[in-house]
Amino acid sequence: MIFNGRSILFVALGCGLAFVPASPIHAQTDPSLQARPGSGQDQEADPLKRPRSDEEMRNAQKEVRQELKGAYKSWLDQDVTYIITDEERKAFKNLSNDEEREAFIEQFWLRRNPNPDSPDNEFREEHYRRIQYANDHYAAGKPGWKTDRGHMYIAFGPPDSTDSHPSGGTYQRPQDEGGGETSTFPFEVWHYRYLEGIGENIDIEFVDTCQCGDYHFTIDRSEKDALAKVPGAGLTQWEEMGMAKKADRFKGGFENLGAGPMTSQNQSKEFDRIELAAKLFAPPPVKFRDLESAMSEHKLLSGPIFPFDVRTDFVKVTSSTVLVPVTIQIKNRDITFVTKDGVAKGVVNILGKVTTLTHKTVQTFEDTVEVEQPAELLEKSLDRKSIYWKAVPLLPGLYRLDIAIKDVNNPDHLGIYGKSLDVPAYHDEKLGTSSLILADQIYPVSSHDIGQGSCVIGNTHICPRVTTNPATPVSYKRNQDLNFWMQVYNLGINDQTKSNEAKVTYQIIDSATNTVVFEKQQDSKDFGEHSDQLTVEKTLPVAGLQPGKYKVTIKINDEISKQEIAQSAPFVVE
Repeated sequence: MIFNGRSILFVALGCGLAFVPASPIHAQTDPSLQARPGSGQDQEADPLKRPRSDEEMRNAQKEVRQELKGAYKSWLDQDVTYIITDEERKAFKNLSNDEEREAFIEQFWLRRNPNPDSPDNEFREEHYRRIQYANDHYAAGKPGWKTDRGHMYIAFGPPDSTDSHPSGGTYQRPQDEGGGETSTFPFEVWHYRYLEGIGENIDIEFVDTCQCGDYHFTIDRSEKDALAKVPGAGLTQWEEMGMAKKADRFKGGFENLGAGPMTSQNQSKEFDRIELAAKLFAPPPVKFRDLESAMSEHKLLSGPIFPFDVRTDFVKVTSSTVLVPVTIQIKNRDITFVTKDGVAKGVVNILGKVTTLTHKTVQTFEDTVEVEQPAELLEKSLDRKSIYWKAVPLLPGLYRLDIAIKDVNNPDHLGIYGKSLDVPAYHDEKLGTSSLILADQIYPVSSHDIGQGSCVIGNTHICPRVTTNPATPVSYKRNQDLNFWMQVYNLGINDQTKSNEAKVTYQIIDSATNTVVFEKQQDSKDFGEHSDQLTVEKTLPVAGLQPGKYKVTIKINDEISKQEIAQSAPFVVE
């Protein structure tokens, strides 16, 4: 989402607002007092300086807005016509110039890219592949993308299975269509096992009643019956037995199916078929649209502010990619819980976005956090905190991180966060470290969970402690353990022994007196002698520390490259 003047222009134009300076009020002038030639004044007022009427101002504004035509009109009416939302369509039509339209199109595709960090947009490539396929296979006197089958293929992809009857002919009806035998027009039934936002086991029926290759979507399963209006032909099972009349099919309703052993429930399901059609032809829904609007438009929050804390860290992945773990902490007391069947449940929607300095979206994430407690234990759990963790891969550089959260059980309860991210570059010849993380727990994960799941970095589960701002130290009680974690990169390797040679020193320092109260030194070989990277992780009890402010410091002295580096993190013992 773009955070600049252009965003404000989008909103203003989309709402039809215009800020026009008020016209000055001019006194009426007596014609006899008009200036004469040579008097130093123009004989007539300059028409370019004459104040314009309200109607002229409105017409001028319309002229400023360039007409939507050419490639941009084709993009809107052809390329994305099945996937663009009504709000996006309206906003695009209200843009003023081609520069704004180009920016809109870029953001449109970035928003749908399953891998925003990749220069290749898989969604866009697949979308245009589907358009090409539809044009190649479903054309019927018009481009394939304009047909109903093309529409469904472009929107949902190939079906999981297809029941095709390209020549129509003899058809044995299933029992829920009345049974019996008839003849049909060409038709197809596409089956999808699952469509997101629509449901499971979805059947979409197309019928070619003109027998010209133009299959159209239908919710009336009787429409394919070529003998429906031929007296005495194509009877259903009950019509053959004299238990129903064919004329009864046409007494109203969306489907003109004849009566049969299993058709009694069809009428009650007709509205389900209408609802299905509405969902199929609607553009794909955008998750958490209200949160995106709150982030992009910087609206003043009308309801109570939903507070939350955010921490970001940096961990090297490759020489050109840095993992940025984003940890979001929410107090249970700030969540609205709804109790049902003895269970209190709170739900929070989270939307995050990372953009460059040029407002290009490079990463997005959205998720839902659910907090459940037995109703009788809810009051005791309100002092606890819930954590959401997301690792975002980024290239080194300067970015902006925006996060919005919403309390689902209290829609006016929103929270917004924005911060710059300076992702470091880890040069091959320079000693470097990750962030120094102080955590609640540190423990190894199973081989199946390496690199997967919440708070997992590599083969370690580590959930950072989060404070209201980076300058505030985390706190530990005296019955808890201090857990810290840090990685070191680009250690020198001895060419002869093929091993590293560095000293790793970690200290606990009393901030009040600046004295070292605990110190331990280890050789880098203890962490893996043949690697240029090592992970320092340690658990220390704080029971022996008096209440006060401290900091943990890890120092690395590389004896091969002759480089030193250190990281520190403050904490408080309560």
